[in-house]
Amino acid sequence: MTDIIQPLRGTRDFYPEDQAVISWLYENMRQVSESFGYQEFDGPFLEPIELYAAKSGEELVKEQAFVFEDRGRNLITLRPELTPTLARMVAQQQQHLHYPLRWWSFGPFWRYESPQKGRSREFFQWNVDLLGLDSPEADAEMAAVMAVFFQQVGLSPDQVQIMINNRRLVDAQLQKLEIPPRKQGEIFRLIDKRDKLEDAAWEAYAEEIGLTSKQLDSIKAMVEDEALWEESEELVRFFRAVEALGVGDYVQYAPHIIRGLDYYTGTVFEAQAVTADISRALLGGGRYDNLLADVGGDPLPGVGFAMGDMVLAIVLEELGLLPEGRGVTPADVLVTVFDEATLLPSYSLSAELRQAGLKVSCYPEVQKLGKQFKHAGRIGSRVATILGPDELANGMIAVKDLESRKQELVPRGEAADFIKKLLDKASSS
Repeated sequence: MTDIIQPLRGTRDFYPEDQAVISWLYENMRQVSESFGYQEFDGPFLEPIELYAAKSGEELVKEQAFVFEDRGRNLITLRPELTPTLARMVAQQQQHLHYPLRWWSFGPFWRYESPQKGRSREFFQWNVDLLGLDSPEADAEMAAVMAVFFQQVGLSPDQVQIMINNRRLVDAQLQKLEIPPRKQGEIFRLIDKRDKLEDAAWEAYAEEIGLTSKQLDSIKAMVEDEALWEESEELVRFFRAVEALGVGDYVQYAPHIIRGLDYYTGTVFEAQAVTADISRALLGGGRYDNLLADVGGDPLPGVGFAMGDMVLAIVLEELGLLPEGRGVTPADVLVTVFDEATLLPSYSLSAELRQAGLKVSCYPEVQKLGKQFKHAGRIGSRVATILGPDELANGMIAVKDLESRKQELVPRGEAADFIKKLLDKASSS
């Protein structure tokens, strides 16, 4: 093992069972996105660092982005998030697109972070965005997309909650405290760190950014006031829309949620696992009404969220919600090879069954049937076929149910339908 070149720190190898989880998540995300009328898109993996500077926050650009110089001495980065790319793409075609835009994507991203459980330097992320609408009802649709996804993968409101706040509401409260607008970004970061730091460290950070004891006490009171949302007309409308969309049980006001990215302007989201044993952030997002203008486009309101695959998969696994047997069954049917004379006819049979819509693997060489059946069990195949000299001469196929061990002779032309019924019966039992 010491001679094997190791993967880069913070990256992951995707063995079939791992890749199956990614594929399963992607399929569920696709189904939910399309059920709300969203279109799939994607952007480049490499972007100029200027796209993120002063838009995504200093910490992301200076500490988390993979930045390097290309051969033309331009500073470029592996994309750490997708929203600025989305804004750039829309700005480039802004006059030719039809609004509102409902777009979604799922793909790889990179951040230079300290690897730990649930966090790596390379990860997959689901991105959902709605552009062209500036309303609390559009924000509520985002929450509904999240909630319906959680329902689809089996997460109940007792296991996950979508926490909501509004930056304009927080702005109004900070103005009452006579905190100058130039310091509001620092205050947002302070609030964002409320659940991430111990009380002493949090208060030390507040002192470091120049807050008085009175101001800090007022901010503490603000982030503990669970009825503050009633002062925001936006949030009142938002929660009415969430109820109308049928996902109210998944959504709650959380005055301490503010999100760290600088481009958020209104409602912000953070979904969290809230079971007794698990407390993790699953996704984040919010309204970003100025970002398009920041990348050179005309002003256009937008709202969206992003969810990484790693913490979600950990939570689903800990709750027993990932599909069983993932990545184990590449083919439901194994076509065995009886002898050299039936090798090519067996290959032809596998092609016939495949053309009929079955997932079929053909054993690649002559071996004892017992060994071939054992291989079928290891890869999770449910059915094996046997095409020996007698079957070949009589136009028949022996079909073996590998679980019940029952075997039947079936006319070759009826084999595909017979196997499909066998598999359907097995999946429904």
